[in-house]
Amino acid sequence: MTDQLSLKGGCHCGQVSFIVRTRTPIVVFKCNCSICSMTGFQHLFVSPGDLDLEVPEGALEEYRFNTGRARHLFCRICGIKAFYVPRSHPDGFSVNLRCVELPQNALVDFHRFDGRNWETNIQRLVPDKKI
Repeated sequence: MTDQLSLKGGCHCGQVSFIVRTRTPIVVFKCNCSICSMTGFQHLFVSPGDLDLEVPEGALEEYRFNTGRARHLFCRICGIKAFYVPRSHPDGFSVNLRCVELPQNALVDFHRFDGRNWETNIQRLVPDKKI
């Protein structure tokens, strides 16, 4: 059985906040690529309609690297990346589960993703992805 959840989240200083809608169990991916390993990002992929952002104009800083497709978005004040636009899901978002207020009894289904070998493994994450 799945239940619909609406969860609050945001950055450390509170400048960036959001409501994310998802289902239980919450499906989350732990990636071992360079940036995810260094930041501890845990991916909750959602469509644009499932993320209500409250971000003041100019509150975010963007960083791109490698292919430049992913839009890594950080709070300008505290530096936390609570969500971003990943190259695997360019029409949606990846929300950092570590930046979400989870209920105590939340069911989370963690999966590992080998992002160090992204091109070889992307079909496991997004079966219809053409690279």
